[in-house]
Amino acid sequence: MNDRSPPRRPATFRLDDPGVVVTEADETARLGRGTIQITPESDPSLLPVPIEAALPVRRGFRWGALFWSGVAGLTLLGVGLGVVRLIEDLFARSESLGFVGLALAFVTALALAVVIGREAVGLARLATIEKLHQRAAAVLASDDRKESRAIVQDLVKIAHQNPQLARARAALESHAGEIIDGADMIRLAERELMTPLDTEARRLVSVAAQRVSIVTAVSPRALIDVMFVLVASLKLIRQLARLYGGRPGALGMIRLLRHVIAHLAITGGMAASDSLVQQMLGHGIAAKLSQRLGEGMLNGLLTARLGLAAIDVTRPLPFAALPQPKLSDLATDLLRKKEDEA
Repeated sequence: MNDRSPPRRPATFRLDDPGVVVTEADETARLGRGTIQITPESDPSLLPVPIEAALPVRRGFRWGALFWSGVAGLTLLGVGLGVVRLIEDLFARSESLGFVGLALAFVTALALAVVIGREAVGLARLATIEKLHQRAAAVLASDDRKESRAIVQDLVKIAHQNPQLARARAALESHAGEIIDGADMIRLAERELMTPLDTEARRLVSVAAQRVSIVTAVSPRALIDVMFVLVASLKLIRQLARLYGGRPGALGMIRLLRHVIAHLAITGGMAASDSLVQQMLGHGIAAKLSQRLGEGMLNGLLTARLGLAAIDVTRPLPFAALPQPKLSDLATDLLRKKEDEA
């Protein structure tokens, strides 16, 4: 016996027919036989608009910043006074030693100024890429044509330093005049400029994940595993940042690492609840491997997850026209390689 009701034949009716009943979508009233039920669709203009939660604005005097500024100032004054006293003592002992100390102090100060300048430039460049990402996301929502052209110009300036994007820049500039909508302009720039960079970024993440899985599988100590994963993760984040146009220094790496960790926290953590990992562990795929190979595979997956988060942070454009890489795309080669080694 078939429980399914027979298909209803098409019929015509008038809206003023007494047998036509208009009900809301959430109403479950039981209608009589021969009654026609109509449920009107919701008006898109009346639907609630999602509003992003605004970050709390700090008000008042920032005593923490004043404290650390004072500590840094006192440290610099102390170091400078110590260097001056050292040079004076060297001059008192020997004039030649005094000039040697003065020359070394000058070289040290020059190197410190260069390092600080590079750090400032790197931080400014990372901030530019971050703002460019936010502006592009806003244009995709607002379809602002003028702002989209400004974003493309800034993006081309960053891409000028990468000789591999010369053909992509030429193609983008040749088709830019044919695009009218702002969102389409952003999607065109993403397809032309981000496609080769995304391919290389995926390769870097895959290689790093495979290297981590192999080393942690054969490593005899857990401390060595932790140190290698940390070094490999930092190297991967730096490579991805340089690939997409950033030049992070020491302070830039700290800022990038903080953003990547925050992104992981927002998107669900270190892939512990990722469906792919659940499938691998739940279906017993990891059980087919040895214990060390299974641990290495899991470490490789976590490294790949970190790399995908770094791509989202360092990429100057959001994923709109191109598909966003997923963990399942990177885990296929890793799983196949581990099964071959088992």
